[in-house]
Amino acid sequence: MLKKLFVALVICSVPVNAVMAKSQPSEPEPADPRKFTSDRVFDLEYTDSPRVSPDGRTVLYLRKSMDKFQDKVVGRLWSYDVRSKRHRPMFDGDSSISSVQWSPSGDRILYVTSYEGKPSLRVRYMDSGDSFQIAQFEHGPRNPVWSPNGKLIAFSMFVPSDKASFATAPKAPKDAEWSEPAKVIDDLVFRFDGAGELEKGVSQVFVISADGGTARQITESKNGLSSPAWLSNDALVVDGNESAFPELDPVESEVYRVNLDDQSITALTERDGPDYAPAVSPNGRLIAYRGYDDQLKAYQQTDLYVMDADGSNKRNLTADYDRTIGGVQWTSDNTLLAQVNVDGETHLLSINLSSKVSTIATDVGGTSIGRPYASGSFDSAKGLIAYTQASATRPAELALHSGGKSNTVTDLNSDALAHLDIAPIEEFKVKSSHDEREIEAWVALPKGFKADGSFPLILEIHGGPFAMYGPFFAAEIQRYAAEGYVTVYVNPRGSTSYGEEFAQLIDKAYPSFDHDDLMSVVDDLVARKYADPERLFITGGSGGGVLTAWAVGKTDRFAAAATIKPVINWATMALAADISAYVARHWMGMMPWENPEFYWKQSPISLVGNVTTPTMVMVGEQDWRTPTWEAEQFYTALKLQKVDSVLVRIPGASHSIASRPSRLIAKVDNILGWFAKYDPANKQSAELEAKDE
Repeated sequence: MLKKLFVALVICSVPVNAVMAKSQPSEPEPADPRKFTSDRVFDLEYTDSPRVSPDGRTVLYLRKSMDKFQDKVVGRLWSYDVRSKRHRPMFDGDSSISSVQWSPSGDRILYVTSYEGKPSLRVRYMDSGDSFQIAQFEHGPRNPVWSPNGKLIAFSMFVPSDKASFATAPKAPKDAEWSEPAKVIDDLVFRFDGAGELEKGVSQVFVISADGGTARQITESKNGLSSPAWLSNDALVVDGNESAFPELDPVESEVYRVNLDDQSITALTERDGPDYAPAVSPNGRLIAYRGYDDQLKAYQQTDLYVMDADGSNKRNLTADYDRTIGGVQWTSDNTLLAQVNVDGETHLLSINLSSKVSTIATDVGGTSIGRPYASGSFDSAKGLIAYTQASATRPAELALHSGGKSNTVTDLNSDALAHLDIAPIEEFKVKSSHDEREIEAWVALPKGFKADGSFPLILEIHGGPFAMYGPFFAAEIQRYAAEGYVTVYVNPRGSTSYGEEFAQLIDKAYPSFDHDDLMSVVDDLVARKYADPERLFITGGSGGGVLTAWAVGKTDRFAAAATIKPVINWATMALAADISAYVARHWMGMMPWENPEFYWKQSPISLVGNVTTPTMVMVGEQDWRTPTWEAEQFYTALKLQKVDSVLVRIPGASHSIASRPSRLIAKVDNILGWFAKYDPANKQSAELEAKDE
């Protein structure tokens, strides 16, 4: 029955601002060739992971596209010659490539791909184009990096260990059909979102000759070490959590030195809090790393630190800079480049050893195709910076920055999008009804929009909740707008990029006044006649799903809602999710049994008795971040009190519910179908049609 309902909802959905055809059957309207329809998702391409050659003359980048037959995003490696301005593919075939790294001399590249279904670490010679497999593994190598002399490659990789067992089963008779043996679990985290049930073991660090051979494991960590960076040709720095009970302190980590000759490990940091992502300066004298002093808050900003190679002389370069520092890279003149989210945008900054911060570019991003999240990457060499360039109307292009100017060098989407009606994005700000704080938002306007108070509106809420939306292209937003919806997305309190104080307003108070921020944005658009107050809809995923479920318990102003992969009950989240220790220790600040009333008051399930809004609940069947039972609790509670509701489960999907193109389409089309069913304008049109008949 449910399957038939959803097929009907998707197939029969109509442009929501149109009047339904009257009385007599008529020929279906021809498809609008300028409309961003769901199948257009497969046409999208974007750049990612640029890599600048050591001489600054060649930029490698991943050209990512949607493979319609494999139903996944694939990354093909392309090169751009800075002098000739020519692009060309680097490989024949259709293998997806990742983790590309230039050798120090620029004569070779290192990359990870697959061969016969197994992860393969390969090297390609740039002069001849010849490539070879230096190693093949059962488990995927991560973060491969060249040694300074180009002779060795270091990487981290999962190493299995013996499973816990308390019994030895007798041998089954020949051809007997016994059940599978018992699974004994003794780890706190035994399954993880996107990975499913975890094999027992941890990450270790390896080195291997760049000419191929046998990989040598150089760490024997009980808890796991990763993120290798070369301190010299015979020493590495790595990060990890070597504490006695790492699972109970999930943010803790330190930076360690590892000597290759005797495999000795020395801690270079030691405070309570995360220290991670070590990056060594070109002269090998300094180590940059990121972290903060743990204050047991749900969110703290990450600062940029440097220390001498022996761990001495630690100093915070961004103590007076009120934004979290993202990916970092050294330049040849011993300054640092950093990717940072600033006031709803993603910036590329230069930070010198005297803590001077300068802005290089303000348009980084564009690699989050589904929703308008901050994303992107960069690389640099010889004064040339390559980065993924964001736009409100296009996925990421490749941009080069040199001499104080940025230049876009790819055009991957004009062929697919230039002839379509892509919704323009307007930025605006409102004062929150709670405390007059300024809240930033963006609205996508459908074709033919007029501020006449007639258009339906979708409020789309970001997850995290410690994350941000921005003026970035997003297929989901464009799909809503293409179906006639004014679509607004917001950075309420708790969002990142506006400073630590703004983000921490929801510490131990989520959901709370972030709901007021969202409603203030809706109020503003209604007051400006951007939307019909009778045609309001609300949706969001993860943290946005939490706030959607919370909102329908607080107000009945929405005609329909779709809560996607939500947390509904913080007690079950703290006791059964893959990040349970973090939820209890940092998010809630206590165990569920220590203050059950607090857990209950912060849970959307506590408000379910107020809900009258028709509500769709959607979740991936392999979601271990906000597990299926969270969605099911809400759905069951709604059904028990006769609220019109439906549960949508996406087979095989993890918390990244729209990670495959077909799943993104299924997500959005089901939401659109649900909203169309409850749109008062469609109901009125149907009633008029019935009268005419």
